[in-house]
Amino acid sequence: MRGVPSNLARRAAETGSADRCVSNAGRTRKAAPRRKGVSARECVILVGLPGAGKSTFVRSRFPDYSHISKDALPRHARDKQARQDAAIRAALSAGRPVVVDNTNVTAADRAAIIAIAREFGVRVVGYYLEVTTREAVARNERREGRERVPKVAIFTSAKKLVPPQVSEGFDELYTVTGEPQTEP
Repeated sequence: MRGVPSNLARRAAETGSADRCVSNAGRTRKAAPRRKGVSARECVILVGLPGAGKSTFVRSRFPDYSHISKDALPRHARDKQARQDAAIRAALSAGRPVVVDNTNVTAADRAAIIAIAREFGVRVVGYYLEVTTREAVARNERREGRERVPKVAIFTSAKKLVPPQVSEGFDELYTVTGEPQTEP
């Protein structure tokens, strides 16, 4: 893996797979997704449409991270953003790594999380799960119960979606394409 920093080459060797990564310098290179294991000084932000496979990705790649999602809050909870921010701060202040599993489709959504991560001096790693609306709708159709969202939610998110950029404050940014691996 020439031209790839040693930590990225190590991760690629450990996981046996690679996704596209954009470094702070703006260059695209091959790098592996985060391996299983914990890095206490890290905040992972997922970006993608409803039905893109974000939660599946979290379960398979970040089982030991504090999983923070507005979907986990009570359906009619007030001020979900403030509750999410408090949960991120609580986990980071306790020294736990965090993965934020929401659509995070706008730069403003991501900026709030990045600002909190910077308060605690942790690395910010983004994963953009790039799927088409057609793929998201098909995945959503396979869901059951509360996990299934109305199709309009997918199309509304797609209209708002601004793919993340390293310049937003990410230390590393990966684009994951294709079907995320499911748990064994």
